[in-house]
Amino acid sequence: MKFLNFVHGDAPSLGALISDGRILDLSSAWDQAGVPRCVDDLMRAGPQALETASRLIARAEAQQPGMPMVAYDRAIILPPVASTGRNIFNVGRNYRDHIIEGNIANGRPANAFPEAIEFFTKPRTALVGHRGSVLRHGKLTNSLDYEVELAIVIGKGGRDIKREDARGHVFGYTILNDITARDLQKKHGQWFKGKALDTSCPLGPVVVHASAIADPDKLDLELDIDGDLRQSDNTSDMLFDVASIIEQLSAGMTLECGDVIATGTPKGVGFAQKPPRCMEVGQTVNARIKGIGELSNVIVEG
Repeated sequence: MKFLNFVHGDAPSLGALISDGRILDLSSAWDQAGVPRCVDDLMRAGPQALETASRLIARAEAQQPGMPMVAYDRAIILPPVASTGRNIFNVGRNYRDHIIEGNIANGRPANAFPEAIEFFTKPRTALVGHRGSVLRHGKLTNSLDYEVELAIVIGKGGRDIKREDARGHVFGYTILNDITARDLQKKHGQWFKGKALDTSCPLGPVVVHASAIADPDKLDLELDIDGDLRQSDNTSDMLFDVASIIEQLSAGMTLECGDVIATGTPKGVGFAQKPPRCMEVGQTVNARIKGIGELSNVIVEG
């Protein structure tokens, strides 16, 4: 099941992307009380709501008449989660080859790996959906970079979550592009400002339910700019896997339904290339993860 938030007409709705590439308008199709209007509503409503969604999706897949369908290309795709008060957590330096390329670019020993997970956050004001515009922020940065990442969506909250229970707290997975102003990151001596500019958090287009992802630690992911492949790797290269990330982040700190956790990016980022190759106005950046889909955004001056 692939859930998304979209607009087609006057109001935002909860949708499901079915196998023929169309969107089932779940909000319009809902045949009981408590109509969910977004993915966050669906998660908060619990197992019964998920069962209802699954039944409606099965009817749409069987092409039963009367199901409200929308063309994917004609809908405005919104960020699927995190727009209503939840946290957007991020993991830094979690892929071995990316750590090495960053160390070399910053004059550090190549094999200086972190001993613990490095966490930071992005604000909700950074969110932008699939096909949305990303601001170049040319007056603030000369080094606007890209980072394709697998993002975890928490469905069941908790604190001090054990590793063996961690994946049971996951509702699903999505794609996040951790856009970063490298010079601001360096100037301010920490990561938040350089990663918090408006539109620096493309997210989506869908949340794939956890039941459809056999192993989140074995997913191919890649990113291209205008068809030029920049990043290509597999989540198996992560130093800290999905369960470890949830265990360490939740230690002494409550995670809640709707929290998003981005898991880090692989090698191939722009600032580490020689010469550096970061993003410019007019370019289209496409982030893909196998089994989830493609998140595309255009860079604009704004």
